[in-house]
Amino acid sequence: MRWDGQTLAAEEADTLPGLVKLSNLIRSVRTPEFDGITFHEVAAKSALNKVPGGAPMPFAWTINPYRGCSHACVYCFARTSHRYLDLDTGRDFDSQVIVKVNVAEVLRRELARASWDREHVALGTNTDPYQRAEGRYRLMPGIVSALADSGTPFSILTKGTMMRRDLPLLVAASRSVDVHLAMSIAIFDDDLQATMEPGTPTTAARLATVRAAADLGFDVAVFMMPILPFLTDSEEQLDRGLSLIKDAGATSVSYTALHLRPGVKEWYASWLNTHRPDLTPRYRALFGDGANAPAEYRRQLSARIRPLIAAKGLRRSEMDAASDGKVHRAEARDAHGEWRVSGAQTETIHAAAHQAETPASQVPPALALF
Repeated sequence: MRWDGQTLAAEEADTLPGLVKLSNLIRSVRTPEFDGITFHEVAAKSALNKVPGGAPMPFAWTINPYRGCSHACVYCFARTSHRYLDLDTGRDFDSQVIVKVNVAEVLRRELARASWDREHVALGTNTDPYQRAEGRYRLMPGIVSALADSGTPFSILTKGTMMRRDLPLLVAASRSVDVHLAMSIAIFDDDLQATMEPGTPTTAARLATVRAAADLGFDVAVFMMPILPFLTDSEEQLDRGLSLIKDAGATSVSYTALHLRPGVKEWYASWLNTHRPDLTPRYRALFGDGANAPAEYRRQLSARIRPLIAAKGLRRSEMDAASDGKVHRAEARDAHGEWRVSGAQTETIHAAAHQAETPASQVPPALALF
């Protein structure tokens, strides 16, 4: 039983219609500890996802032990992955979580193959491997051990403070393979964070996790992304966030401006129209029917934040095409419709992907929501 010591409130007899596509579904579970969330346990057929050939990535493989995410970040780019299961990109993404309960066992078998070349593996490129469910399912210790035992270097990107639980294991792994850690922190205002990322640990808790990892010798990166127009992009807000990041012991920072692809824009617009309707006209002017903020806005953002990063003595990874950096992007679905890669990390996990440009003429009319 994955839920040791936990009384099940319900073991669903029927699953949501789209989940019939999952021929490997074991059961669907609800528990009082995770009110409003259903976990759909599946037996993974594979653990390693191959990055498409020719993609400008510093890693060739990813692992995603979960699909869907209880962090419930309104801006999350991975929301569209739920459409494959006929689940919506809003509430379903936040509350219908797929759990690959045997992922560590499958991974160990795959890593034992003679053909495995011990290429870099990235975790956290889609949904968070340290979201709340990890406290019960404990998939990451098995994954970390399998990678380290096989001599495979890896990186982890997370918003989850549960990574602190595994720091001793990660330190041990780093003695035999390269291990790179990054924390995602987009918002440094507690009230705003509580409405936009209602399922995440507090910003203070994430900064404390950065400090804990740094004190153990890790060069920890912080992904300060996305930067939200008119909400987190003032010079004062950026400077305060960078000061906190530096004080926590991080060594580098990455940033991007908000990008709203179809399936994400609708959910973000709903939040905006509810919580900050005063900003709706400004977002309409900024994004229109498209997914990207204008290049001029991104250039201005870059000009504002780059001197601040330098002043803090932090290394910088440029992610925005409008601010003279390279855009790294690779997207492909596996056999189950999962995004293999929807972000990018550098060799020292100092960067994440800015989504590719989407011409307004190619954006569905549904994007005109602001």
